[in-house]
Amino acid sequence: MAGYKETPRQKMIAMMYLVLTALLALNVSKQILDAFVIVNESIETTNENFSKKLDNTYSDFKAQYLINPNKVGPYWEKAQNAHNLSHKLTSYIDSIKYVLVFKTERLETMADAKVLKLQDAQRKDNYDITTNYFIAGSQDGSAGEAHILREKIENYKKDMLDLIDAKYRNSIKVGFDTKGPFYDYSGEKQNWEMHTFYHTILAADVTILNKLKADAYNLEFDVTNQLFAAVTAKDWKFDVIRAKVIPKSSYVFFGEDYQAEILVAAYDTKGNPDVRYVMGSDSLYEGNFRNATRILGSGGIVNLKLGSGNVEGLKKFAGIIKILSPLGDTMVYHFHDDFIVAKPGLTISPTKMNVFYIGVKNPVEISVPGGPEKILPNISVGSIHQEGTGWIVEGLPKSTKEAVISVNAVFSGKSKLMGQMKFRLKTIPDPIATIGGKNAGVIDKGLVVISPYIICSMPPEFDFDIRYVVTSFTFVTDVSGLIHDDKVKGNKLTDDIIKIIQNAKRNKRVWFEEITILGPDGSRNISGINLKLQ
Repeated sequence: MAGYKETPRQKMIAMMYLVLTALLALNVSKQILDAFVIVNESIETTNENFSKKLDNTYSDFKAQYLINPNKVGPYWEKAQNAHNLSHKLTSYIDSIKYVLVFKTERLETMADAKVLKLQDAQRKDNYDITTNYFIAGSQDGSAGEAHILREKIENYKKDMLDLIDAKYRNSIKVGFDTKGPFYDYSGEKQNWEMHTFYHTILAADVTILNKLKADAYNLEFDVTNQLFAAVTAKDWKFDVIRAKVIPKSSYVFFGEDYQAEILVAAYDTKGNPDVRYVMGSDSLYEGNFRNATRILGSGGIVNLKLGSGNVEGLKKFAGIIKILSPLGDTMVYHFHDDFIVAKPGLTISPTKMNVFYIGVKNPVEISVPGGPEKILPNISVGSIHQEGTGWIVEGLPKSTKEAVISVNAVFSGKSKLMGQMKFRLKTIPDPIATIGGKNAGVIDKGLVVISPYIICSMPPEFDFDIRYVVTSFTFVTDVSGLIHDDKVKGNKLTDDIIKIIQNAKRNKRVWFEEITILGPDGSRNISGINLKLQ
């Protein structure tokens, strides 16, 4: 199996990571924080490079699957499962990393946390909020996010190893040591949660989470390569060797060329195949081989390029590949295929979801094949204009439920209608109001006190970068035995409200109702916040 071998640079990063983690027991100096930033940047770079290597592996895997789907199919399906499992875990790690930065840095939106670089963080040395997030006041971390993370890692390891044959599992570099044994500074045993995240600063936690992503990519790489290697030499020597035509496109417009790769499923890169073809036929006979058009290739692959002409319809071609066998015999393989030549069409596609939203700039991609001199779109309501290389739709009225875009294209100085498309119009969904990252459920009083702001963020499935501000809200509670119903302007809790919350007993409830927000589409009221104080 072609497993992953660490480079000297990656070994150095791993060593620095271990040393810096050990230094967490000491006073955290600026030099140590800067060192964590450097290590984290190196790990992020390594993760990006690893992701590219995985893309290349999947690309090679898919190429073999296209050649022989019956034999490669089961391994290719498992490789795709490995990719999905890895993507799910790394996306989860990213999500808790962003929440951690959001809470610790006291940012206004989760979007701010996603773009904030570690070197720009103001509270890199904070460990109170990070420990509370991962450990949540429990003695063994079972109540915090660290316990959930450990379970997901262990499930990920099991699911990934289940994808490969049991006899090869010992050769896989798994990583993710969550079993230990682990010890604290006094020599007492710890579990993985406490050992990894108890009293660790933000700079260390971000670095640790990115290191876990690297472990995930490493395991995905090893498992995928093992699956790739499982297609043995016998598998590569197919029972029937056939010519394969892999077209880049089977639909060609006027003025364009048909392009495809023609290769034998099991081919020799040192070989020099003799390939010839004829147009308008389903087959090429040996007797007419010398009169056919010859195509030059290299490395066992021949690139076919055919002109589309100026007549619409089905175009057929056929040919023969001749190669030398290892014994010196000439082997002959026939191929044939067809493609369609058609007039240019129109493509209009929204770049964000399948609707236009009222009150925002909606990006739209409009393309007309055939190389027009100019594209002239028009919309039935609102306006459409060019911005950069794309188009923007905005100014949509609230009273209309759909908009129609029609496009004219200019060819040789003449305008021609290319087509039109309808789009549904929708209002921007309500943002979600939170205090201390919570919209409902249990919250620590201290978290409300240190973050006394009502913040709005858009639902995660909404793609537009839109910000709303809270202009007023009503605070309601009976924590002192009396009903409080305080109307507040702005998004910050008043000193009186903070005092009420500080003096409240455990399990008392508070409500933030009648929340009014202001955004690009004007003012509106949104759902409130219901919290139980701890």
